[in-house]
Amino acid sequence: MAFAFEKLLVYQKSVDCADALCQPTEGFSRGYGFLVDQLNRSALSIAAIIAEGNGRFTKPDRRHFFGIPRGSVQECVPLLELASRRKLLNEQDHLELESSLEEIARMLSGLIKGLENREV
Repeated sequence: MAFAFEKLLVYQKSVDCADALCQPTEGFSRGYGFLVDQLNRSALSIAAIIAEGNGRFTKPDRRHFFGIPRGSVQECVPLLELASRRKLLNEQDHLELESSLEEIARMLSGLIKGLENREV
């Protein structure tokens, strides 16, 4: 692992979540390409913005960038709900993905709080 952010468990779990989301979305009906695109983009943006935020130099900048992926986590929730309601996503996948997102949201909150408590 060449980059510091790759050691962050929240980053690793975010990549795992984005990867786990790719599998079921591949089977979505053709007319739901918009949902596939939005789900995959929002899930991937969680890890991507954690990486970007870790590259920032100032604490306020990092705090700001670590807050953005929390929004992406929240964005995934209604998209998963719609996919589930449309029977594009089975209940087990829906529950597992939502549970993963909840864990990532808690970890991001902890990362932000930990940053606020650090001197440097």
